[in-house]
Amino acid sequence: MDSNLIREKILSGNWAMSKHARVRAGQRKVKDTEVVMAIANGEIIEDYPEDVRGHSCLVLGYIGPGRPVHAVCGIDPSGTLIIITVYFPEPPKWIDERTRRKGDHDGD
Repeated sequence: MDSNLIREKILSGNWAMSKHARVRAGQRKVKDTEVVMAIANGEIIEDYPEDVRGHSCLVLGYIGPGRPVHAVCGIDPSGTLIIITVYFPEPPKWIDERTRRKGDHDGD
């Protein structure tokens, strides 16, 4: 997965949020526009080429200063970027926004 491809998909409007991502973003009071801007300006911190849903990745972005957000994204067969889930990297699963606690790889 490539950051430039993700950015291109976001900026061209070729993206969609899964129902799960919409629910999670809503629970966390994160607006769609905040999610897509965080992804467009974010960086891939984990790549999941063998994901059962298809190749996906974990993007770290920021919603305002000092407020990190994670989004798991993939490309569906039609070429659309799918935002699979959105969450804040918090303890106990995360030490900081870039460092997953050892042994914790179950996602959101």
